[in-house]
Amino acid sequence: MSSSQVLLVGYSGHSIAALIEGPESGLPVLLAHGGGQTKRAWKRVSAMLAEHGFLSFALDLRGHGDSDWAIDGAYDIVDFAGDLVAIAGGFERRPVLIGASLGGLAGLMAEGEVAPGTFASLTLVDIAPQMEAGGVTRVVGFMEAHAREGFASPEEAAKVISEYLPHRPSRKASSGLAYYLRQKPDGRYYWHWDPAFIDGVMRRHAERSDSSDFGRTELDEAASRLALPVHLIRGGSSDLVSPEAVAHFLELVPHAEYSDIADATHMVVGDQNDAFGDAIVEFLMRTHGKGDAA
Repeated sequence: MSSSQVLLVGYSGHSIAALIEGPESGLPVLLAHGGGQTKRAWKRVSAMLAEHGFLSFALDLRGHGDSDWAIDGAYDIVDFAGDLVAIAGGFERRPVLIGASLGGLAGLMAEGEVAPGTFASLTLVDIAPQMEAGGVTRVVGFMEAHAREGFASPEEAAKVISEYLPHRPSRKASSGLAYYLRQKPDGRYYWHWDPAFIDGVMRRHAERSDSSDFGRTELDEAASRLALPVHLIRGGSSDLVSPEAVAHFLELVPHAEYSDIADATHMVVGDQNDAFGDAIVEFLMRTHGKGDAA
């Protein structure tokens, strides 16, 4: 089943690009990627969902991929959450949301703070109110390192990615990498997202690093308000979400289900795509039935 790209309308008319795959009659599933990624991160998951009757919308979050950049630098979590709420409001049926990292935080704030009742269920992929400072620093540091100066070639970018993900087989620049880079008139290659996004992330990271609660309070409150079916998925080797953070989340959301994906880091979707997809489909089928069921 092939996919097609459309433009959806986010908060304040912000244009959000998405790849659609699956039967038109299927239950809509919004797929929200992590910071610095694009809708292409969900390619295999989208195909698996389509096979089970779900209609997936793999989004480019604002400032990423083919979506509009925020000219006013509006890249706070509530801005991403506002986009998800606006998009969800355009469906006749409440959609499911599956969010990884940044996309998960946006989904948590959308459902727990901005507009409760927006989604039919919420799956958080390796993200929780409590985050390990070291893991956050590593992710933010990788994104910030080449945000401004870019790369001399796709091969240089591929090398940087391999160093960041040493547990994966080293690969040369591939056609898939082109979706994450854009070449500018100076001949250099830059990440396919707005540098202003990481500027905001760096600023908030510095503020939270100076705070004893590391920004947990607002996320805790949002999590405690979740009344819909919730599924937390953790990478078994994640350096961002610890077992203690999982326990804390399950105290806040006692009805939540939990899956641990062995041999996966924070990049769960890419590390163990099949195991992740199986966990996603099993939860959705049990919670909502077959995707295209009336």
